Amino acid sequence: MKQVRIFIIALLGLTFFGCQQQQRTRISNELWYAQPASKWMEALPVGNGRLGAMVFGDPQNERIQLNEDSMWPGGPDWGNSRGSVEDLEHFRALLREGKAHEVDAQYMDRFSYKTVIRSHQTMGDLFIDFKEDKKVEDYKRSLDLNNALVEVDYTSKGDNYSEKVFASKVDDVLVINLSTTAKGGMDFDLRLDRPEDHGHKTITTSNPSDSEISMMGMVTQYGGKKDAQPLEIDYGVKFETRLKVVNATGQVRAVNGSLSLEGVKEATIYIVCNTSYYSDDYVAKNDKSLKSLEGQSFSGILEKHIADYSALYDRVSFELGGNELDSLPTDARLKRIKDGDEDADLAVKLFQYGRYLLISSSRPGTNPANLQGIWNQHIEAPWNADYHLNINLQMNYWPAEVANLSELHMPLFDFGDRLLERGKITAKEQYGIDRGAVMHHATDLWAAPWMRADMPYWGAWIHGGGWLAQHYWEHYRFTHDKLFLQERAYPYLKSISEFYLDWLQKDENSGKWISYPEMSPENSYLSADGNPAAMSFGAAMGHQIIAEVFENTLEAAKVLGINDGFVKEVNTKLEDLYPGVLIGKDGRILEWNQDYEEPEKGHRHMSHLYALHPGDAITSKDKEALAAAQKTIDFRLQHGGAGTGWSRAWMINFNARLLDAKSAQENINKLMQISIADNLFDEHPPFQIDGNFGYTAGVAELLLQSHEGFLRLLPALPANWGSGAINGLVARGNITVDLEWKDGNLEKVGLLAKNDTEVPLVYGDINTEIHLKKDQKTWLNAKLEKVD
Repeated sequence: MKQVRIFIIALLGLTFFGCQQQQRTRISNELWYAQPASKWMEALPVGNGRLGAMVFGDPQNERIQLNEDSMWPGGPDWGNSRGSVEDLEHFRALLREGKAHEVDAQYMDRFSYKTVIRSHQTMGDLFIDFKEDKKVEDYKRSLDLNNALVEVDYTSKGDNYSEKVFASKVDDVLVINLSTTAKGGMDFDLRLDRPEDHGHKTITTSNPSDSEISMMGMVTQYGGKKDAQPLEIDYGVKFETRLKVVNATGQVRAVNGSLSLEGVKEATIYIVCNTSYYSDDYVAKNDKSLKSLEGQSFSGILEKHIADYSALYDRVSFELGGNELDSLPTDARLKRIKDGDEDADLAVKLFQYGRYLLISSSRPGTNPANLQGIWNQHIEAPWNADYHLNINLQMNYWPAEVANLSELHMPLFDFGDRLLERGKITAKEQYGIDRGAVMHHATDLWAAPWMRADMPYWGAWIHGGGWLAQHYWEHYRFTHDKLFLQERAYPYLKSISEFYLDWLQKDENSGKWISYPEMSPENSYLSADGNPAAMSFGAAMGHQIIAEVFENTLEAAKVLGINDGFVKEVNTKLEDLYPGVLIGKDGRILEWNQDYEEPEKGHRHMSHLYALHPGDAITSKDKEALAAAQKTIDFRLQHGGAGTGWSRAWMINFNARLLDAKSAQENINKLMQISIADNLFDEHPPFQIDGNFGYTAGVAELLLQSHEGFLRLLPALPANWGSGAINGLVARGNITVDLEWKDGNLEKVGLLAKNDTEVPLVYGDINTEIHLKKDQKTWLNAKLEKVD
């Protein structure tokens, strides 16, 4: 069946870059291993945006760890703000007097909800316990990125065994198919379980029928200590997970909340889960989902799943050669890189893995991908697996537009709109600002915008909404969706701008509008007494974000033909805004408004380079700022910077913007050597998925850039990527770009625009402009001249 399907796809011309007729061959992209996963960071992920699973592939005692994206404690009614405008004025006065330590000591007590465990939680586990004693040989566990399918295959005593796992968006179900050629079939037990919530058992299991298991419960809210009592017993998302098994041969018996199967040659296990977050009728929704599967074959459900997934994944193909190493297990290939060997094809697979993970953890109608996507085995996850707005959530969506997955951006905007409404209340109650909205550094399922931390070094930051505003504007820049701009982007930009307009204060010394209290996530500086401090009178990142929000708001208003008093007010304050890019006495970009020393010179956050990436205030037009940015990066790296996976991924994006192919290659190697687990998950450590998404965005940035108002082709091609091809990248202006290169030199370019347009192009020293006709593919040669 697989060979037939690949042949049909090749006839339809859905993948491979090659000739001008777009005849394409699907490139194999498989992660595979010669042994089961011994730990969670070796298991393989599947997901449909809302439901997810980690597959271990154990032939004797299989564990499939389960997730659902709304499994959170708490609720939407837990306040919006603490503190008052009087508190704000008190701290501003202290900063003007140079008393940063007093502000650090008191700020969070006045404004912050103290740390409370509101973590995304695991949905639980499916355990498959096989009763026969197997002698496992020829074992292979794999994830086919082309088809979003995990497979486990092996032999035992001459018989073949197979396990296939996928998460279908079409049928909203996790599917596990088990089969064997053994004459007597398989004997195994199925059971669902979920860890205790700090000693509070929140589930019950039962057998609704002879072939089903039901696991019902509630995610419980706990206080800040592990031995704390629930804040309120009935406080959290309620859920039901339902398992149904369909077997063609053998017998199945329901036994005290589990299922026992005997003599089964093939069985298909369906797992559905719904929660009270999405619907009060979550149990009925499970009934409906399972009923809709009746009469469908496993192969039919799989075929629909692949078609749905492929419609997204197949938009981009990428190859660099070197796939002769496909004969080696993925963990062995990763070890080769750690030992100093090259593997460009694994860099390709890691790029496509990022796209796979975004498709699997963010679909229209779901919640946005969290700090771990949707894959989380904990009741209390590292950093709560929540939504950090000081880079991590945004980094998750860096590849969405350029990697041709624009509609997967929608959950972020849905979430941002919810944050905006609550942020308006926080702005008014906490800071006395009657218009606009504010969001701080972290939030959760309930989109609470308030401060949630015990340290000002991260918790006091006010620019979560400002950074998210960039995504609204960038979605318009890529798609030119004017309706989205009018109905969603501009209202969001306007509201964030309104907050900033009233937040800014006139600096008596410079006469500029300045933002304070400020801090630079998550860094500190040495104050006049030589001790570390967080809160400051202005900071680079804050002013860079404010300037960007103002500029994008003005651009959006221009597109929409708006020129009212609000627009004029934004323009006036932008003209006198304190600069966000200042160069210090040593040639580096200042992180704060003064030339402070830092206690941690290699800090993982590069907040003061926001204007270089993901912003675009520092470009090739400003050589001095580019040089200062490079010096800033060099200084951080000399002192051990970019030590975490996501930070290294950010560094690759910086390298791309600086057109520094050599450093990009070095940082890609270091990312794989230090921060990539055997299952290719990014490690902070521990696991954070933003590094995967940041890497995918960085690779795209090395091959295509469009943030400067023109298309820059192969701007920072690593030397070890000498020959290759990529198809389906998207440039701003809704232009799809195909590129082919050989021995480091561009060979062929394919451009497809959604509207008639003039496109400026830059490749090396070549600078030209090409007219594109709507929906008509245009091919260019290495000189950027049109070819037939």
